[in-house]
Amino acid sequence: MCGMEKPSGRQPAAVEAAAVAPRARASNYPEPFASWVRGREKRVLGDLFGLNNFGVNLTRLAPGAQSALKHRHSRQDEFVFILEGEPTLLLDDDEIVLHAGMCAGFPAEGAAHCLINRSDADVVYLEIGDRSAGDAASYPDDDLAAALGPDGRWTFSHKDGRRY
Repeated sequence: MCGMEKPSGRQPAAVEAAAVAPRARASNYPEPFASWVRGREKRVLGDLFGLNNFGVNLTRLAPGAQSALKHRHSRQDEFVFILEGEPTLLLDDDEIVLHAGMCAGFPAEGAAHCLINRSDADVVYLEIGDRSAGDAASYPDDDLAAALGPDGRWTFSHKDGRRY
């Protein structure tokens, strides 16, 4: 262990990120949207360390997969750092091909965004976002709205308010 993990029952001090088990549930989105992010694998690192103010995920996109539906948050800032591969960053009115070593940030109420892997190789990146209470997400291209509940779980509805 070389001092990397704390005694059983406590959060580890350090881990090999790629060795963390992927999140069991591939997506929180309701269908048909959950299928749209098939090929995305998240290793939830922030929760592993008991982080409450922000989340950190090590995310892998298989060829053809996308990170999320194009969205923006009302209160949450987001940041991604590309470790491997060449994803395409989709924005409201632009597309940018990223590569390892590049990063992008998305302030609350900023441009709608998502990553898509249009290449033949996996894309691996770190995603970091805060956990602002009362956050909501809007999806300009889809009939979807999301709200972060007091329990930290997302609820999804149609844009007219009907729940999925």
